[in-house]
Amino acid sequence: MIRFARHAVIAVCAAVSAAGSLAAQAFDQRAVGRAVFKELIETNTTPSVGNTTKAAELIAARFRAAGFPVADIVVIGPDETHKNLIVRIRGADRTRKPILLLAHLDVVEAERSDWSMDPFAFTERDGFYYGRGTQDVKGGAATLVTALLRMRAERFTPARDLILALTAGEEGGMPNGVEWLLANHRDLIDAEYCVNMDGGGADSENGIPIALNMQAAEKVYFDVTLTVRDKGGHSSLPRRDNAINTLARALVRISDHTFPVAFNEITRAYFLRSAAFHSAALAADLRAAATEPGDSAAIRRLSDDAWFNALMRTTCTATLLSAGHAPNALPQTATANVNCRRLPGLASDSLIRILTSVIADTSVALTILEDAPQSPPSPLRADVEAAVRAASEAIAPGLPLIPTMETGATDGLYIRNAGIPTYGLSGIAIDTDDIRSHGRDERVRIEAFERGQEFTYRLLRIISAPVTP
Repeated sequence: MIRFARHAVIAVCAAVSAAGSLAAQAFDQRAVGRAVFKELIETNTTPSVGNTTKAAELIAARFRAAGFPVADIVVIGPDETHKNLIVRIRGADRTRKPILLLAHLDVVEAERSDWSMDPFAFTERDGFYYGRGTQDVKGGAATLVTALLRMRAERFTPARDLILALTAGEEGGMPNGVEWLLANHRDLIDAEYCVNMDGGGADSENGIPIALNMQAAEKVYFDVTLTVRDKGGHSSLPRRDNAINTLARALVRISDHTFPVAFNEITRAYFLRSAAFHSAALAADLRAAATEPGDSAAIRRLSDDAWFNALMRTTCTATLLSAGHAPNALPQTATANVNCRRLPGLASDSLIRILTSVIADTSVALTILEDAPQSPPSPLRADVEAAVRAASEAIAPGLPLIPTMETGATDGLYIRNAGIPTYGLSGIAIDTDDIRSHGRDERVRIEAFERGQEFTYRLLRIISAPVTP
């Protein structure tokens, strides 16, 4: 199976190279990609005043103009301003399940006063494209759209259907498009597996790519409210069971608690493959920790690093506090929000039992505020890995491929939970010290975006097993 897949990928790469040289004469990938990217950045899709429907319609118009059948272009959603775009590219073999291509249209808020420029103007400066969403994740959306338009210009017919889904609500503040589609129109996005532009991606240093991360798992978001109630009283007569004191003791116990280490296929592969990029001592610890049964001394040293610790364990930390009603009164209520990121496989009721045991105080009430569904790790498929490795030659020859687990959250959670393996991939390399997603003056290197365009085009050609027209 692996040997066959490797030979098939080599043959496809040769076909892609030949097609690319011909297509360059008819399709200006650089110009189209820049135009699509600009259009997306300059369409405000924030939760407060934005409109994902407008962005979806603008991109839909491009597909209609390119000759895609109108029936295969759907703009759909729960209300007029939060719609999603679904485009189906028909393949030769309808018996094979499609491949889903996912990116979200919405972005987080951005204030003009916080930026050096208008966050909703597509600004080209000093070799970078600036604008809200350049990193998260309109750059990825633009590469998908451009690749599919190029394939149409080449009259390329995939062997199976490809489904493009540009969705709303990944960043919160509006209905989540993926969740809504799965609940109401699963047939539009049902697939064998999903390639998600949000999560994973290429790392670079000073613009030079050093590794390509493929996100195949993610931790599960979980908020729990801790509440302590008391009769209160005059502050001149303090008691040890002051609601704030009781809550503080509970939070300290949670802070002091260390959850057990649990590796899965993805995190184990990440530790083993990424070891080559670190110092000899750190590399030895990574390998020792990830090799069963796991070296306890190595795990202890790695646990001092927030990133490695978060990959090995469920984590819980206090994020919000509220208490009291007057400076001269004992508090009658004290509350705290504790945000947890559960490892895949840890159920919410199990986590509540753990926290209840750790707090060991019945006067502290625990209430689940927000709980996401399970997100089981996706298997490391040999065919997907082979295709990604081949396509990554467009970014940098021999670029290492490293499976990763997201410590935050993406819409891949909903897709995986629906039984569709999901792989977070983007060919747009971001410098490891220049991650500006959700931040001020968000940007991507122009050269990195153009490499990412070529990566996405090659990847889609390879994974869709082309049929010669």
